[in-house]
Amino acid sequence: MKIIRTAIEDLLIIEPPVFGDERGFFLESWNAQKFADAGLDLTFVQDNHSRSQKGVLRGMHFQNPGPQGKLVRVVAGAVYDVAVDLRRSSPTFGQWVGVELSAANKRMFWVPEGFGHGFLTLEDNTDFLYKCTAPYAPQNEHSLAWDDPEVGIEWPLGSSRPQLSAKDQQGQSLSQIEAFA
Repeated sequence: MKIIRTAIEDLLIIEPPVFGDERGFFLESWNAQKFADAGLDLTFVQDNHSRSQKGVLRGMHFQNPGPQGKLVRVVAGAVYDVAVDLRRSSPTFGQWVGVELSAANKRMFWVPEGFGHGFLTLEDNTDFLYKCTAPYAPQNEHSLAWDDPEVGIEWPLGSSRPQLSAKDQQGQSLSQIEAFA
């Protein structure tokens, strides 16, 4: 397993070994011992799966209290996946990292607790899977505005506007959210 560091220390891109031949491929998407050996001693309590059409933006979500760490990947299609540091005590507070995840590149992205998370689908029928370290708690869910100029996420939208849920249209600015300590 290859761990790729990003500009924000705690956000990690993970490239699992892929074994393939003319029949297809095999990869191990989760192995508790191998991840622990790599410094990621994680316990997951929930797995989620979403499917979206091209141009759908989901996020930037976080739970406070009850934050979730998320191990995310794409098994069909492609996304531009983004995490924003929402820990006020962090030297990278308000900064973001974006990475393309796709069925083709088979990368995973580790987004620890204390980050806002979201993604833009780049292809139709994109299947996005994620493992969570805490259960979903709708009463604790919040949304950072996907287009907050203070954060300045550079979404690969071109001239189009993303499709957003009503909840995501109500995202708050970085200065308004209840950030982590």
